[in-house]
Amino acid sequence: MSTDEAPGVRPTLRERRRAVAAQEIVGAAESHIVEHGPHALSLRAVARSLGMTVQALYHYFPSRDDLVTALVTKAYDDLADAVQAATDAARDDPDLPAMVIATEGYRRWAIDHPERFQLLYGAPLRHYHAPVDGPTTEANRRMGAVFERELFRGFTRAELAAADVRSLSPAFLTALDGMAPPGPDALPAPATALMLSVWGYVHGMVALEVFGHTGFLGTHQAELYRMAMRNLYEDVRRRIPATPGG
Repeated sequence: MSTDEAPGVRPTLRERRRAVAAQEIVGAAESHIVEHGPHALSLRAVARSLGMTVQALYHYFPSRDDLVTALVTKAYDDLADAVQAATDAARDDPDLPAMVIATEGYRRWAIDHPERFQLLYGAPLRHYHAPVDGPTTEANRRMGAVFERELFRGFTRAELAAADVRSLSPAFLTALDGMAPPGPDALPAPATALMLSVWGYVHGMVALEVFGHTGFLGTHQAELYRMAMRNLYEDVRRRIPATPGG
């Protein structure tokens, strides 16, 4: 759990010790999830692994939801870090779009951390409700911002607004406009629709692999994924005119 602190003010010894203890609890909970799966998360077992009582654990995380929120937030942050690291490395490969390499960073993290991926995108934990616009939402947005930047890099807002999404109804595009956050950086509705479609492909193929549905492809899964991501990227870019009148 993080502590609110004024800029330039050093946390007290007590606050630092509390932060370290909270990190240890989250680490123990992650280990429990890796071993038993997210749906078997037990606060009693987590506390026992740290040599503390459940009552002592509640001193740092007042409820199960608070601990789950910390776990989900950290998983999203780690996944976003992996996507960003892959994107940064993409500058060394000019023949492959950074967007494609970002999606491969997403895939690698999911394959390396299947239980934590399941925590994020598997069946919802019973009775858990993430806080609205809380830390989990903010962490997820950070990852989405990387994909958005690399997918639409080089296009102006006017060009994105003129993207070819003729198969969508005016009512749906109006609804997308209403969902956009206020501000000059908000995506136009056509670009938002394309982004949502891309997200479905990116995540869908990874979920199939992580949950064992494409295992028959063996080591060729990575090759198929790269081909699909390149085709997807090129298709989206073709739908956006080079000038507003295209």
